[in-house]
Amino acid sequence: MPTPLHTERVRIGVEAALVDGVLVRGDVAVEDGRISAVGLAGTGRGFAVPGFVDLHVHGFGGVDFATADAAGYRRAGEALLATGVTAFKPTFVTAPVDELVASLREVPRDPVGPRVLGCHLEGPFISPARLGMHRADAQLDPDPAQLARLLEAGPVSHMTFAPELSGAGELLATLTARGIVAACGHSDADAVEANAAFDLGATHVTHLFNAMRPLQQRAPGLAGAALVRDDVTVELILDGNHLADETVRLAWRAAAGRIVLVTDAIAAAGVGDHDGRWHLGAVDVEVRDGVVRGSDGVLAGSVLTIPAAIRNLMDAGAGLEAAVAAATSVPARAARREDVGSLRPGSPADVVVLEGDVEVSRVLVGGVER
Repeated sequence: MPTPLHTERVRIGVEAALVDGVLVRGDVAVEDGRISAVGLAGTGRGFAVPGFVDLHVHGFGGVDFATADAAGYRRAGEALLATGVTAFKPTFVTAPVDELVASLREVPRDPVGPRVLGCHLEGPFISPARLGMHRADAQLDPDPAQLARLLEAGPVSHMTFAPELSGAGELLATLTARGIVAACGHSDADAVEANAAFDLGATHVTHLFNAMRPLQQRAPGLAGAALVRDDVTVELILDGNHLADETVRLAWRAAAGRIVLVTDAIAAAGVGDHDGRWHLGAVDVEVRDGVVRGSDGVLAGSVLTIPAAIRNLMDAGAGLEAAVAAATSVPARAARREDVGSLRPGSPADVVVLEGDVEVSRVLVGGVER
């Protein structure tokens, strides 16, 4: 059972804390579920960072969010907490609208261990030329009536769409009017089409370089357009499979401070022996040697964890503080949430204590130790 840190001021017992990107020596105090002080004299072990925020996760701990009920979300939540994720967006791949509506109706609005920051619809309004593992029979051009059904069915806070499709402008206007994060992805957009979407309010790019037009010397496409926009955040899946090491370093050098680490995890993530056959929504996938592929051999998610992604970003040249920010404050900014991703005094006490090589030793959510 969780052990509450009572309403009196309680120290976490760490040697340092990462506060607004700066490692502050000293302990951290919690009061009424919020950070009350940092840099306190005393001794402790490990260092505190904000709880990790994953904006793109399809399942975890043996649970596929597309078919999860309340109990499934709680099981997945406990498995996510073990990896330091204290806030997340359950993410749904392209499927027939009726199936998406059913999935959306099950999305919790209250915490399931981690906080649920609404959900992420990765489709169905994506390019038929850049489907990746998404179902071709469920892909749609933007349709106001179908969009309305989806937005009414559950707490959609984030949608991936292809900005070059007919009707995408109207879809984008609806998303921005409702405060929903509009993310470009699974797209064959050229740079002109991408920049037009960014100018109209799209602010994010889903798994940069994957399922989009390749960057070329005179045709930079969505990826090139996003890398040079200071107002756009971009996701990276750093599992060693989705991107070459040189591509990661290129993205980091171009967009440090705008990189959002995501797992794109499927249900097999967080499971000890994950090799074998699994489902991603209605799509059959296979995990072999830690790589997830569909029956056609296309990459289909990952079994990545956020701590592993942080380590991989550090291997690409990021310092610890910046790599942790890519899993905390930057995704919080991308999600437009001020209640996650920070350890400054007054913030909710969602805390991960790290030791060794980015190893999670303790997790607190709202001042409650899990």
